[in-house]
Amino acid sequence: MKFYPKPYDENGVHRWLKWCIESYAENGFGLWALELKESGEFIGDCGISLQNIDGEILHEIGYHINKNYWRLGYAKEACQAVKDWFFENTANDAVYSYMNGDNIASYSTAVSNGMIKIKEYDDGTEMLCVYRVTREEWLKTKTN
Repeated sequence: MKFYPKPYDENGVHRWLKWCIESYAENGFGLWALELKESGEFIGDCGISLQNIDGEILHEIGYHINKNYWRLGYAKEACQAVKDWFFENTANDAVYSYMNGDNIASYSTAVSNGMIKIKEYDDGTEMLCVYRVTREEWLKTKTN
């Protein structure tokens, strides 16, 4: 939770779960559970959510991985699968990821997912970096 203001308390967890459930009801997408194929162990989540990114409501690929499973490629693999799902199942032309500018792991995952940094902005509490991949860029990777 280094790049979050603080870990969620019980009420925060309930609000977050409500937000996730409402996203599925309203948008048809949200965050999916990540489980290890071998054991079925839950190790995190990854999916699409609508986020306010510098004043625009944009589709974002987001994820949370249990620290015990960092640096094993799970975030990269999950984000790539979500990106493919997004472009195969929606008519949207771009998908984004954004993060604290000091979050090396997150922006490295965005870059490994074919995203390009398009801007930085100060949201009043921290500097955020915005990465994007367009449908056209994604299609080029599918035809190679």
